[in-house]
Amino acid sequence: MKVLIIGLGSIAQKHIQALTNISSGEISLYALRSSALPNQVPNITNISSIGEAGVSFDFVIVSNPTFSHYDTLRKLLDYNIPLFIEKPLFHTLDRGQQLVDQIISSKVKTYIACNLRFHPCIVFIKDLLRQKSQRINEVNIYAGSYLPDWRPGIDYRQVYSANEKMGGGVHLDLIHELDYVTWLWGTPNSSAATLRSTSSLNIDAVDYANYLLQYEQFTVNIVLNYYRRDTKRTCEILFEDNTVSIDLIKQKVWCNEELIFSSDIDPLYTYKEQMKYFISAIKEDNGYIMNDIQSAFNVLKICLNDEQVKR
Repeated sequence: MKVLIIGLGSIAQKHIQALTNISSGEISLYALRSSALPNQVPNITNISSIGEAGVSFDFVIVSNPTFSHYDTLRKLLDYNIPLFIEKPLFHTLDRGQQLVDQIISSKVKTYIACNLRFHPCIVFIKDLLRQKSQRINEVNIYAGSYLPDWRPGIDYRQVYSANEKMGGGVHLDLIHELDYVTWLWGTPNSSAATLRSTSSLNIDAVDYANYLLQYEQFTVNIVLNYYRRDTKRTCEILFEDNTVSIDLIKQKVWCNEELIFSSDIDPLYTYKEQMKYFISAIKEDNGYIMNDIQSAFNVLKICLNDEQVKR
């Protein structure tokens, strides 16, 4: 298997780890580098152009900064190579649908990486929702963590997450929550967003996001932030007869006070399962891949609904 990687940051390292962990055969990894003298990464061949490799790639991992995704995907259009794209798809809606339409017309297989779909607790809840007939009255989702702790030893103000022009912002970094909501319940009938950057972190990217998603019989409330020191990532589903609570960090699910599911996955597990899914999907002939480029762009529309709001 021959894989091209565009962008060799921390998230790319996780995808590379996952790929090498699950591979049962030989893998050749190539990195498209813009620098004349790029640093050498073990077991990866640096190239300056796709043609330089002299091989046919099985797929491309697009994991460069979000603000570069549009130009990268546009340049990849002519090569007809399956695309594994790190979330979020873009950092703005500008010209996005036009490029999405072009990629769909080219029939290139695409997947936007949202690894929480492979978290055992989320998988359990998806199965539970298929079985449970009781009506849902309300869903509350919370994801908060402390941005300065994300990359120890690095000034958090300098990383892309803190900088709006680089595609940063908690709404984009944690688009996972919007993604799994639409995976569980489909596209909402309507949505509204409050996006702010007024916390003590003093960054220009969004550090607080609140979404209200309206479904026919219930509302989903999603709160995301960069400034919570005691990390929390939860989902609470209020059925008419009981409450189901999910803690994604503790990897546990409760129905009222009763523990009904738990797991003990390692940090790389969801990345490995995601990569297994993608590789299997691009080998299938039926053409279906979940969270393809159009699906991800639809979620991005919800994410950026109020991106022009003055903050």
